[in-house]
Amino acid sequence: QMFDPKNIMAASDFRNGRYLTCSAILRGKVAMKDVEDQMRNVQNKNSSYFVEWIPNNVQTALCSIPPRGLKMSSTFVGNSTAIQELFKRVGEQFTAMFRRKAFLHWYTGEGMDEMEFTEAESNMNDLVSEYQQYQDAGVDEE
Repeated sequence: QMFDPKNIMAASDFRNGRYLTCSAILRGKVAMKDVEDQMRNVQNKNSSYFVEWIPNNVQTALCSIPPRGLKMSSTFVGNSTAIQELFKRVGEQFTAMFRRKAFLHWYTGEGMDEMEFTEAESNMNDLVSEYQQYQDAGVDEE
């Protein structure tokens, strides 16, 4: 359930990218060995979704005390290259609005400079490029 796209908070399909690192945090009466075995199975079965050039890139943590009213819960936090889809989408929307100078007067009226927006756009584009490099990278390239 942790890897199910309908349980993910970001509007991105993480099957289109690769996980650089991830962490699974569980609460409840679960054996740590079972958790680690299950995470290892997920990683082996879906190896194309994990970069191979970062060893031990999956972390697990367990708290044996369940949350109030539940037998167990889990949280998954992952750094995936698929997030670049979301960044591209937001960047395109930003560019369209910035070209029209939509809402810009609210920010410049508070002391911001237009160059700050241009710099932020450039930083976002650099981030997308960096994630694309990581997605395409192999073991021998890094």
